[in-house]
Amino acid sequence: MRADVEHVIEHGYVIIPNCFTKAQAQEARTEIDRLLGESPLGGRNAFEGLNTNRIYSLLNKSRVFDKFAILPRVLALNDYFLEPNYLLTAFHTISINPGEKAQGLHHDDGYIQVPRPRAPFGSAIMVAFDEYTETNGATRIIPGSHTWGGDRTGKPEETIPALCPEGGVVYFVSTLIHGGGANTSNKARQSATVQYCQPYIRPIENQILAVDPRKLDEIDPKIVALMGYKTMEPFMGYADGLNPRRAAARMVRWLKNDVDQHPPTFAHDAREHKL
Repeated sequence: MRADVEHVIEHGYVIIPNCFTKAQAQEARTEIDRLLGESPLGGRNAFEGLNTNRIYSLLNKSRVFDKFAILPRVLALNDYFLEPNYLLTAFHTISINPGEKAQGLHHDDGYIQVPRPRAPFGSAIMVAFDEYTETNGATRIIPGSHTWGGDRTGKPEETIPALCPEGGVVYFVSTLIHGGGANTSNKARQSATVQYCQPYIRPIENQILAVDPRKLDEIDPKIVALMGYKTMEPFMGYADGLNPRRAAARMVRWLKNDVDQHPPTFAHDAREHKL
């Protein structure tokens, strides 16, 4: 753990091998193939990758990928670099197909208009269901760029490929400049990204709307908390004075009935069942 933290502090990233088994990697690749089907959609723009397939809202579509959101060494790093009650901000698969061009360089919290250099507002992992190689689209990173000021954006010739074995992850803080690599091989590279943000940042993907609330009991409670179904001290995230998990159950009940134009003034007057 200490070595992981020190590497991230100095370089902005660390490659962690042996986070999951080859059998789990194969299971994930098979599930990606099932979900993509025969006519998968490509990216909507060059940043997503016009020859790249992404499956969003994973937590609503499969239980196969849940484990990758709560890998122990990743959560340990998050506990160091992020504040308590951090959230899941993005979670989707990425299939970079042969012929895909390199993605533009960026840092994941670039949408937050706080001058650099600064502390990161989040972290991310690239999950290697296939080995990351220089030819199949391995993420390109610029070591040390997490410390740069805003006047420096990085150039492709400054990047190195984040070579990672099958079953490993590439962990980096959200201030690290990086981009998906070009795939010059003859085979798609299968992976996923799991991204986390500070508890006071608006997540990129709204997990509360992306996932059917009736499925929450199927999902690991740690992931449910990462989705935002947990209040942050002292009371951030409540809904009508309720814990968001209870509010979600109330929403399910609401949708089974006609719209109530005169709801109770106080939520506790509704005599809800506790979860």
